[in-house]
This record gives sequence, structure tokens and C-alpha cells, in this order.
Amino acid sequence: MRVRPRIAIVDYGMGNLRSAFRGLQKCGAEPVITAEKRVIRECDALVLPGVGAFELAVRRLEGLRECILREVEDGKPLLGICLGLQLLFPVSEEGSGRGLGLLRGRVKRLPEGVKVPHMGWNSVRILRSSPLMKGLDDGEFFYFVHSYYASPEEEITVAVCEHGTEFPAVVQKGGVFATQFHPEKSGRAGLRLLKNFVEVAGYDKGV
Repeated sequence: MRVRPRIAIVDYGMGNLRSAFRGLQKCGAEPVITAEKRVIRECDALVLPGVGAFELAVRRLEGLRECILREVEDGKPLLGICLGLQLLFPVSEEGSGRGLGLLRGRVKRLPEGVKVPHMGWNSVRILRSSPLMKGLDDGEFFYFVHSYYASPEEEITVAVCEHGTEFPAVVQKGGVFATQFHPEKSGRAGLRLLKNFVEVAGYDKGV
């Protein structure tokens, strides 16, 4: 039989939780919105959503920091979404505070001269293969809402987008995945990406 992986949507008060919940549920997971360390430890994978400012987010996330880092170190897959991607880096130009530091680099503000926030549909260019992008074509459109972008200092970029500058739209380092766009708001392509993450989390681990 097939096993529905239990995926913790980390609730630190700054995420689009219900949309992520519905998307993951539609893709075959058993999502749970939680801020409890015990529940996070019991789940098969983590989703770190995020809407808002980096500085406030890192303050609210502080009580769960060590739990998240420990679960990732133990090999549990994690998907960061939008601000959730930026929180995987140590620092941001948006404000002070220490991100999770799972990825090397920094978060920068989109350049002057372009509309900020970058809001709406935009295509992405795939640079390398990733299980997160299985079945998705180069040039797929996703929905973005952000004023800052990640500038990695390691080779982790899977796909890029352009808005005033080229920036990572999808990154992966081992079992840590993240998207600058909102897959839960990105129609068919976004659902396919979430389904891919559900498969990474262990959808087919049953017998």
C-alpha cells in the first residue's frame, strides 16, 4: 500500500499556511500545521512558508530554530517557500537577525529602477536537474511576490528568474529545497512541484 507522508508546515505566525496545506493535501500528503517541536519531530518532512519581513520572521522562528536544524541534519527533507527560502540564509539586507544558515550567501534587495515588490507571474529558466523540477519544462510560469532575493555563495541554484536582475527561483542543497515563488498559488506547475516534494518526502516508501 502507499504511505501518505506526514509533512509539518511550520507555523511561526508569518506564512500562507492554509494554501500550503490544501496544496500538499491535494498532492497526496498528510499535512499538519504546527508550532510544536514534538509534532515536527514525528513528521516525515518540513515546509517553511513565509510572508513578511526577514527580521520579524527570524525573531518569531527563534524558538523552533534548533528543532528545525536538528531535523534537517538528521536527513529530513525541507521545502522553503518565498520568505522561507530567504530564512535559509544567514543574513538579509532587509534587517538584522540571524537566519537559519543552512545555505551560504545573503539576501539582497531587488535593484532600483524595477517595480518592487516583484508581483505576478514570471517564467523560470532551469539550470540543472532536481527532483523538485521533475516533469516541469524550462520556461514554466510561477507566481512571485517579493522585494528581496537570495544571492548564494555556493552552487545550489536549480532555476533562475529575472526582474531587474537574475536571481535564484529554485535552490537545492541535499534534502533542503526552496522556491522564491509560491507553488501553492502557481496553478498546475506549482502543484506538480509540490507533488514532487511529497514524493521526496516518501510517498512511495510503502510496500
